[in-house]
Amino acid sequence: MITEFIVTSGEQPKRLDVFLVNRERDVSRSAIQRLIELGRIRLNDQVVKPSQKIKPGDRITMDVPKPEPLSIRGEAIPLDILFEDDSLLILNKPPGIVVHPAPGNWSGTLVNALLHHFQTSGGTMSTIGGKERPGLVHRLDKETSGIMVITKTDVAHRALAAQFKLHTITRVYEALVWGVPKKGRGLIDLAIGRDTKDRKKFSARTTSPKQSSTEYVVERRYGKVASHVLLYPRTGRTHQLRVHLTALGHPILGDHTYGGRRVCTIEELAIPRVMLHARTLGFTHPHTGRLEEFTRPAPADMELVMSGLEQHIIPREVELPTRSHPARC
Repeated sequence: MITEFIVTSGEQPKRLDVFLVNRERDVSRSAIQRLIELGRIRLNDQVVKPSQKIKPGDRITMDVPKPEPLSIRGEAIPLDILFEDDSLLILNKPPGIVVHPAPGNWSGTLVNALLHHFQTSGGTMSTIGGKERPGLVHRLDKETSGIMVITKTDVAHRALAAQFKLHTITRVYEALVWGVPKKGRGLIDLAIGRDTKDRKKFSARTTSPKQSSTEYVVERRYGKVASHVLLYPRTGRTHQLRVHLTALGHPILGDHTYGGRRVCTIEELAIPRVMLHARTLGFTHPHTGRLEEFTRPAPADMELVMSGLEQHIIPREVELPTRSHPARC
């Protein structure tokens, strides 16, 4: 529902979020801030920060989505559990599953699977994340596969959250990218935030830049058309690896959002999804104090793409060294 109003002449200058929370008593300040960040609340038709000061005569538009009834139920979705004790559960997330419920995805998520698992096993999940995100200290995008940690107690949740905040977590990702980076290893240091023109994307074109950096190492080159890279994120911003590799000029294969159609197909080889896998996760166990580390290889669909690149791209590069093979969709 879209509402619009004009700031009256008697209003004193104050932050936009403060003004709105005093006016819209049924909406929390955090909810208002999220709506502003998403571009659903605009000041004079402009996307602004929650801290933007309002003044008499300003026009504010609010597009508040209709809330959907929240009834999250456990679903018998298989889980690849690597480790479980009274504090934590470690799993290997398959590609194609959304992590937590949200508008448009109220079922079939990892949280639905976890609820069923704990309902049948008698376990619990931490409550800090709320009803939609119980036990979640971090997340992976729908198409990203790999290792995740789920907290079963609030004490474990706070301890792991602190490690993520301090960047003491060990994280290694692997990706298949379009083209070959000029340097075999390097550091991508680029502040990013929600894109000012497309609110579903993140980029350096933002009003709220957050420092972010990623180390990369080229593990394997497939001729001139693709590479297998290892990624070591120093920070944990939304879409960080996807945005950073795109900024480097080498978007992840299958990432239509950031790489466009060119990364959807390499020669005759179709790319089924974003080729990104969270290979390794290491941390200090919040209860025992021991260092724990879990590693799993890329899933079958990613292995098939790598095999296809080996079989179809490399031979052609050897036979025709002067011919380039651009990706096409």
